[in-house]
Amino acid sequence: MSFIQLVNDYGYLAVFVACLLEGETILVLAGFAAHQGHLSLPLTLMIALVAGALGDQIFFWIGRVWGRLLVKRFPGFRLRTLRIAELLRRHDVPLIVGIRFMYGLRIAGPIAIGISRVSPTRFAMLNLLGAAIWAPLVGGLGYLFGHTLELLLGDIQRFEVAAFMLIAAGAGLLALIRGWQWYRARQRFR
Repeated sequence: MSFIQLVNDYGYLAVFVACLLEGETILVLAGFAAHQGHLSLPLTLMIALVAGALGDQIFFWIGRVWGRLLVKRFPGFRLRTLRIAELLRRHDVPLIVGIRFMYGLRIAGPIAIGISRVSPTRFAMLNLLGAAIWAPLVGGLGYLFGHTLELLLGDIQRFEVAAFMLIAAGAGLLALIRGWQWYRARQRFR
């Protein structure tokens, strides 16, 4: 089975599962696959919107029900929770809408918000707005990448697998850099 066949067969499922958690890399790859005609861009973006919003709702409710236990069990999570609580007091709407754009807070953020006094209805509405911004923006980046490659190289069908790997490698490198930055920052606070 070829890589392209895997995208055709499991692309939408991969977008759904990935966007429940973090999903940026898979969504960029899916946007590129949509440009190449392997996936439908509107369907991909709709799946990403629904899964992204659903995932954050799940993490919000985890925070609402078990958040205080998580803070006690994982002391490192306490610092993030305190930081988010302070931001919520000053900028609740932009924080809830934009939490999915903040590296390292995509899962911890909704959990911390669930611990706070933000109402479930308010969170759900702002979370849906955030997902409606995030899905087309991130998926559109992959689509734009495909369009740009096509403008530069002409027919990019022969470069598809290499382009998929380039996107994945770029995302992996970015994750390593951010992980290293997070690790160094964490070492300073010890």
